[in-house]
Amino acid sequence: MEQTKRPLILIAVMLAMFVSAVEATIVSTAMPSIAADLGGFSKYSWVFSAYLLMSTVTVLLYGKLADLVGRKAIFAFGMLLFLIGSWLCGLADSMEQLIAFRFIQGAGAGAIMPIASTIVGDIYSPEERAKIQGYLSSVWGISAIAGPAIGGVLVATIGWQYVFWVNLPLGILSLHGILIYLKEPVRIERAKVDYRGALFLTIALSSVLYLLIEGGVSFGWLSAPSYLLAIVGALFLFWFVKAERASSDPMMPFEIWRNRAILYANLVSLATGIILIGISSYLPAYVTGVMEQPAAIAGFTLTTMSIGWPIASVLSGRLLISIGYFRTSLLGGSFLLLGTVLFVTMQPGFGPLWAGMSSFFVGVGMGLTSTAFIVSIQSAVSYDKRGAATASNMFMRNLGSTIGVALLGSILNSSLLNRLDDSSNLSLESVNSILSIDRRVQLPEADKLVLQEALAFGLRNVYSIAFLCALVSFLLIFGLRGLKGVKPDVK
Repeated sequence: MEQTKRPLILIAVMLAMFVSAVEATIVSTAMPSIAADLGGFSKYSWVFSAYLLMSTVTVLLYGKLADLVGRKAIFAFGMLLFLIGSWLCGLADSMEQLIAFRFIQGAGAGAIMPIASTIVGDIYSPEERAKIQGYLSSVWGISAIAGPAIGGVLVATIGWQYVFWVNLPLGILSLHGILIYLKEPVRIERAKVDYRGALFLTIALSSVLYLLIEGGVSFGWLSAPSYLLAIVGALFLFWFVKAERASSDPMMPFEIWRNRAILYANLVSLATGIILIGISSYLPAYVTGVMEQPAAIAGFTLTTMSIGWPIASVLSGRLLISIGYFRTSLLGGSFLLLGTVLFVTMQPGFGPLWAGMSSFFVGVGMGLTSTAFIVSIQSAVSYDKRGAATASNMFMRNLGSTIGVALLGSILNSSLLNRLDDSSNLSLESVNSILSIDRRVQLPEADKLVLQEALAFGLRNVYSIAFLCALVSFLLIFGLRGLKGVKPDVK
């Protein structure tokens, strides 16, 4: 790789990661306007779930294909699919159409993040990689800060459609950079794609994730649809494992999980995925509904996480070289513990600064651990396994977030129902009243206090689960002990 081309490839990679990462926050800002325009408020959550579902179930397949076919071809396919989905989303005339197009967008997004990280692993040495991956991890934080602002401006000026169409020029620039400047080794062997394993995994995960998202909402947990989805998911997961063990070139090489760096990093990423979705999804509700702060202040408390993440990501790249993987990861795990403890002990009277400080520490923990894990995983495998290994880590974090959406949402609703059970005139829908300043002032004082106490209680239970995940993460990190510094690359 020519040294002069690497900065251009890095810029293209960072653009790709930005458009993929910003998609979640920029769409969140636009969703109220989208729902008002298209209707279908009952399907609101599926706009997010469709994207998350497809990006989760495809990430492993893309990672393996990148090892078999090449990074450039699979990245180009994924980016084109993402851009087509983005264009169609802006043309949607109904909520059903938007959800269908989000499936297409998510199917492309599954390729962008893991392959972008893998390309960096290919073109930089292990010593350089630690620093560069810190920059890439900071893209997450920057996108979280920029997303709401960009989305707000676009919705207020030219329309919500441009929330999706803003991806087009950035994605095209990124694709151009990769196609022109990235040079890969010539592959002589014919690629063998494990289509059967990919099909089994897709059906298994789709069934389980649909159960987690819709269970307790569209149908009861103890109902025929729940049992059917659980059986289908378990059956196809069994067939997937069986097919992978029999395959000569599986999409999920189970041998990579025997590597300590990959096993423990991926297990921690599963837990941190739950923490991340728990904080980012529910913190604004606490600050707005319980602390009675305006939406701008609620957004600030999340922005502090986005500030802590990139700062820690850059620092992590330096720490990996000076103190090694284990100590860097352990430091990150300590910050995750500290941040979640502060959330559990948070009281309404503590004010938004406490919430912002707690969020900042969680961001620092995420920045330190995510960078350390990607670098350690890519240094632990050879070139032909690097795509699958990187994708496995992305998959586990996405899976954690998807599980977290269902698990924490169920815990919150159950907690609210338990607290509101004695108040015959109040229901789950009544909680909406304290999330709006205009509606809150119209509530009787007694009802407002009951709803705020119920929401604080429910969210404290959510944060308790986040703390348990942080504790599990901290303990699992000890499995990385002995991985010191950046190891020589494996070729």
